[in-house]
Amino acid sequence: MSIGRNYSMNQELWNNIEAFDLDDPPAEYGFSIRLAHENFWTREFTAQAIVEYKKFMYLAATSDFMVSPSAIVDTVWHQHLIFTQSYQDFCTVLGKHIQHVPSTHNREEVEKFKQAKERTTKYYERDFGKQPKNIWDYNDMFESLNLGKAQYKLRTFILLGILGFVCLTVPAYFILKPIYREIENPNFVFWLFAGAVVTFLLLEVYNTFKLKQIVSQADETSFVNHLHPFELVYLKTQKLSYVVNGAINELVHSRTLKVSKDRKIRLADKEKVTSNMEHHQIIAAMKVSGSMHYPSLLKLLATKPIFTNIPNSMDAFRKYFNRSKKFGALFYTNFAVLALLVLLGFTRIVTGVLHDKPVVIIVIVTLLLILTMAAFLNRLTKQITKTTVPNLYKKDILPNRQVENDWQWDYFLLGTAVLTTAFVPLATYVDRNNSSGSSCGSSCGSSCGSSCGSSCGGCGGD
Repeated sequence: MSIGRNYSMNQELWNNIEAFDLDDPPAEYGFSIRLAHENFWTREFTAQAIVEYKKFMYLAATSDFMVSPSAIVDTVWHQHLIFTQSYQDFCTVLGKHIQHVPSTHNREEVEKFKQAKERTTKYYERDFGKQPKNIWDYNDMFESLNLGKAQYKLRTFILLGILGFVCLTVPAYFILKPIYREIENPNFVFWLFAGAVVTFLLLEVYNTFKLKQIVSQADETSFVNHLHPFELVYLKTQKLSYVVNGAINELVHSRTLKVSKDRKIRLADKEKVTSNMEHHQIIAAMKVSGSMHYPSLLKLLATKPIFTNIPNSMDAFRKYFNRSKKFGALFYTNFAVLALLVLLGFTRIVTGVLHDKPVVIIVIVTLLLILTMAAFLNRLTKQITKTTVPNLYKKDILPNRQVENDWQWDYFLLGTAVLTTAFVPLATYVDRNNSSGSSCGSSCGSSCGSSCGSSCGGCGGD
């Protein structure tokens, strides 16, 4: 980490603060894991928020005046206060007990906290440089995406769209009746089918472009540009089992775990020390359970918070994105265009029925069109996570990063092709038999496996 150095910086104190481990001792639901889980934060964002919290506490320890945290830093602070022993130890490192002073929103306090915020920014820039916008300017992780909230939820819009469709059938019938009477059914079916194919293709191209454009408008420091490989593996596959496979494979490759002849997994005779949080919890689980068949081990690990935090944060990202104004506009456009196609088929059916014409074929085509429309729109709600963001990393982000010889990134890019030979049969067996299907690939967080906003005004020392 690059820290601005000048005469006022107590480098020794900062080094001690920076070295303080909030996750000591390691636990299944330790500080950073709990912090990420309760706030739907990604791994990198959680780590960054903790660093910024430490910087803030350094300012509180070295300042004789009140300093004020951001909403996100305050969230970390509140979490740390719950871990009372760790907080006491931390204050010992700081050299004084830092009191949490909540804002009561009294008018006479407004100016005091305003000055505290300005003072915090000044001292921060003096010692650490410019404050990262994604931590200090926003109230939560998702605000850095720069997406306003849509006026209507997608379900509400769909209901309104169906109602609007029904209302349009009558005027559409009278407008199109003279044209339809001049077109025979075989020709109409052909043109409707051809028009539908072209429409779906054009919408696919348009959606791909718009989704990429929307994501590119996020802040450079936004979490979406700093995802972990395993988070991207989950986005691409929508299966937590693939994430667990990757973590297990690394331990098999390092010979920390062994695959026996009866296809059970067990710990190697010689224990190896690891700082990787996933590996630590896998090893801890194996020590308790002993050797296990892989489907049973996978089911056990898929309930561990270190793994469930991934679908927890990634599914929250997808839901937040789908409720945004920009995605809403894209969805509305798709719905309106496809509904127009269905309206053409529906009014043709009504025209045929009222004039005693055969309508069986056009009914079948229209029903298929409706089903395809529903599938297409459903796919659109998942496209940001399954396609857009993974492709952004493959084509734009990773080519500009040094990720050579990083197995986890190779796993994201190449999938099961990079799995260790001894582990491949186990991973493919689970995938083929879908033994963890709904439980490990679902978006329900705990089945697979908040912040206090601006309530804090500042802090003081005693």
